[in-house]
Amino acid sequence: MIEVIGLGPGHKDYIIPMATEAIPKAEVIIGYHYYFQFIEHLVSPNAVCIGKELGDEEKRADIAIEHALEGKRVVVIGSGDASIYAMASIVYEKVAKQNLDIELETIPGISAFITAGSKLGAVLGHDFCTISLSDLMTPWKTIERRIKAAAIGDFVTSIYNPKSVKRYWQLATLRNIFLKHRNPKTPVAICKQLGRPTEDIFITTLEELDVEMVDMFSVVVIGNEQTFQHKNHLVTPRGYLNRKPETGEEIQQASFEEILNTLPLEDYEPSFLWAAIRCIHTAGDFEYINYLETTENAIGIWREYLKNGGTIVTDVTMVASGITRAFTGKYENQVVCMLNDEKTLDLAAKEGLTRSQAGIRLAAEKYPNALFVIGNAPTALIEIADQVRENKINPIGIVAAPVGFINVIESKERVKTLPNTPYAIISEKRGGSNFAAAIVNAAFTYDENFVEKYNKELV
Repeated sequence: MIEVIGLGPGHKDYIIPMATEAIPKAEVIIGYHYYFQFIEHLVSPNAVCIGKELGDEEKRADIAIEHALEGKRVVVIGSGDASIYAMASIVYEKVAKQNLDIELETIPGISAFITAGSKLGAVLGHDFCTISLSDLMTPWKTIERRIKAAAIGDFVTSIYNPKSVKRYWQLATLRNIFLKHRNPKTPVAICKQLGRPTEDIFITTLEELDVEMVDMFSVVVIGNEQTFQHKNHLVTPRGYLNRKPETGEEIQQASFEEILNTLPLEDYEPSFLWAAIRCIHTAGDFEYINYLETTENAIGIWREYLKNGGTIVTDVTMVASGITRAFTGKYENQVVCMLNDEKTLDLAAKEGLTRSQAGIRLAAEKYPNALFVIGNAPTALIEIADQVRENKINPIGIVAAPVGFINVIESKERVKTLPNTPYAIISEKRGGSNFAAAIVNAAFTYDENFVEKYNKELV
């Protein structure tokens, strides 16, 4: 019989009862000679103890098999857990390949990453993995592929065999790979001599990780994107306090955050970015950041106008319906749509205009300085552009989002020629009432510091 036993991190209090019961019964005990000091109090005086050097794992397995075939009760010891980067796999593999009739049992131990997890508090609170940097038996290309997968997958990652005299460069390479996919401020712990009198734990960050502090008796633990430090602990949230959003407002906010996580924030002016986020959310399509065009700070200008009770003129009732009533109620904004007014019907019939164009013409007479929001009719947009060119009206701005095939692009090009009128345009043939309303709602909710606040929350 061969029992493969993990001794935990080194201290006798970390050896589980199953192991303390099995070791005294062993007739032959085999292991790395350094580990025998941890079981002196358990070994029978009649037991044969065979110590070997690091790197002699196959010899240890062969000796264990030899004595087991003689009918001896054999124990193979190792630190941590016997089945994690330890002797269990090689013993079982050799017995299986030789098809030997030997009873096998693995007695678990407390692994180094479990010990590190308990010492650090709660770093293993969510999905995690372990990676060994030893390339003695695993090609570096394979190890590198696993490192990239762990980094991209955002696993809390425990690094075994991080460094030795001859293996001095791998950890630095791992750090550089992780930095391509993780926040540089990600917490990292260097845990040395866990469970032993010389135990030492140092917490740093991914960008500040000094590989020269690490030795062969260390385990390195890298947090995920949510891991944070609290005093001398690392905490990886399980998610109970960050439950999935349930209300409409929570769902919308979570959607905005997901969009923000995807976009390169530094590439865009904040007011444009906020309007783009609203359009992307409306479409469910990140490409809409390429379809939105605005003049500089148009959204910021409209925010001040709307919060001071400014009037909104729309071409169709669908746009009016999409503008959040909570905002217009709070700031006492008037939303004007004259599409179905009797005067509009009369003017359209008399002048040969579309109803949308006629409605906008009449509204412009009453509210020449309004925010004009067009989500459907290119003829209405053309009417506005022409009146601005003729100095008949001086609107605070134009939201140009008509959708379709006829005169749509031409109407938007007219708006681009207006030199002193702030605008927001959904380019080409795209658009619609929902996008027009989304841009107005963006103006109501815009905070010029939102990017800075968002980045602070991430940190």
